[in-house]
Amino acid sequence: MTKPIIYIDGEAGTTGLQIHDRLAHREDIELLTIGEAKRKDPAERKKLLNAADLVFLCLPDQAAEEAVGLIDSPSTRVIDASTAHRTAPGWVYGFPELGAEVREAVRTAKRVANPGCYATGFIALVAPLVKRGVLPADAPLTCHALSGYTGGGKKLISVYEAVEREPELVSPRHYAVHLDHKHIPEMVQVCGLTRKPVFAPMVCDFPQGMVVTVPLHLDLMNGKQSLESLRALYHDFYAGARFVTVRPPDAPACGFIGSNNLAGTNDLQIFVCGSEEQVLLAARLDNLGKGASGAAVQNMNIMLGFPEEAGLTDKEN
Repeated sequence: MTKPIIYIDGEAGTTGLQIHDRLAHREDIELLTIGEAKRKDPAERKKLLNAADLVFLCLPDQAAEEAVGLIDSPSTRVIDASTAHRTAPGWVYGFPELGAEVREAVRTAKRVANPGCYATGFIALVAPLVKRGVLPADAPLTCHALSGYTGGGKKLISVYEAVEREPELVSPRHYAVHLDHKHIPEMVQVCGLTRKPVFAPMVCDFPQGMVVTVPLHLDLMNGKQSLESLRALYHDFYAGARFVTVRPPDAPACGFIGSNNLAGTNDLQIFVCGSEEQVLLAARLDNLGKGASGAAVQNMNIMLGFPEEAGLTDKEN
């Protein structure tokens, strides 16, 4: 049987390198490479983009749009890891755990937009509640999140890993303080919200890992809800999901939710914590795993008919 031909456009970037690491030793695909001298050669890139059965775009938004324009072959399928096509018509949002119809859409798609890292955590928490009619689409939502610095790409990585660096980098730092983070449009659209959440992200002094939280008053929800009913809803919604799990009622036993416990995996864990009146919903994942490269490889596996976990790593926590 002929092996699918895969090409990573933007292989030298953080996401591209991580995808390459997950694919390099696989024997069920053929991985095309481009010489360093020709990485910005439009003719060579066009040749490889059209020679591949499936292409990963690991590029800035404008470059990703330009790359799609270079593809003439009707058989070339695309997974775009940029923000460019996450809310674009004709593109499937690559979060297969959101339902059988989404998984089937990913399986048959020619164009898949890979979710953003923060958006993955937020959507994992909010979309099931909206889909099941528990959370009104116009609910006033707040989302606090923190991530390792690798989510900022090579430029931010170089700042945090410099031999001589600013002392303030030791402290978690809020950013996107104008409340216009680039993930908000996909968070709203995929969850079916009619009101933008207040989204307050932070970058922290560790490489990989992420926790996304949504605090809620239980009386904002439809019907009488409790921690137990919400936990049961998530269990049912994600039943059979390979990479999404709901943590038990006593988790976290220590009272803390660590943010880098899942580094190096494609797992996503959901926590339902709180009291009789309020709930803290939390999603923990690797910003470079289920939040980026791992999710992209998972989508590729589904699109090409491979086992969903092929090339992805488990880790017990």
